Amino acid sequence: MNTKFKKIKMMVAAMGVALVVQNTPIHADTVHVAKDGDTFYKLSQQYGVSLDKLMNANPNTTVNNIYAGINLNIPTVKNTVSASAVKSTASTVSVIPDQKVVEAWGKTFNYSSTVQVKATAYSAAASENGKWGAVDYFGNPLKLGTIAVDPNVIPMGTKVLVTGHSHNGLPNDAFVATATDAGSAIKGNRIDIFIPGSQQSVSSFGFQQVKLFIIK
Repeated sequence: MNTKFKKIKMMVAAMGVALVVQNTPIHADTVHVAKDGDTFYKLSQQYGVSLDKLMNANPNTTVNNIYAGINLNIPTVKNTVSASAVKSTASTVSVIPDQKVVEAWGKTFNYSSTVQVKATAYSAAASENGKWGAVDYFGNPLKLGTIAVDPNVIPMGTKVLVTGHSHNGLPNDAFVATATDAGSAIKGNRIDIFIPGSQQSVSSFGFQQVKLFIIK
């Protein structure tokens, strides 16, 4: 091989490498392998990505269809916030009783009253949802924010801020839920919280005393 041909071949090869590098996104998406208890909300906090952006990056995955082993696209953003940076020992909930205002995750809610209830949790498993399947009382798919209530205590359609719970499948400290489900065992000051995830992971919720702020 003569020297001139060798130089041309090396230049072509170098150009090929340059093209490959140029066509590779500088900020490629991160792939997160889901584990039990993962939710879009938790992952948005962990990776510092907006909830809407995260859900748009995973159009074929619904909130109640995140299970261990599936791959989720995490849009890469500048100055990505690590999980350790997001996690805080301080509560995100603050209450101004005389004004009937509660603040959680930087959002302010006006509330009319509070209710102390005993909470349990349920999953989308067929054994927990009877013949109707994984839908609420109105036939809507179960999702994070669905709670089952006794309508005589908490009317259907009531929005509440749930606080005082502890489970890795739920947002820390507080989350907004709507009373759209009911159950034969949910009587009096009881609620059942739907948590996306496997039946085994959800069962670890057990029984917990939680406080509900009835949102206006």
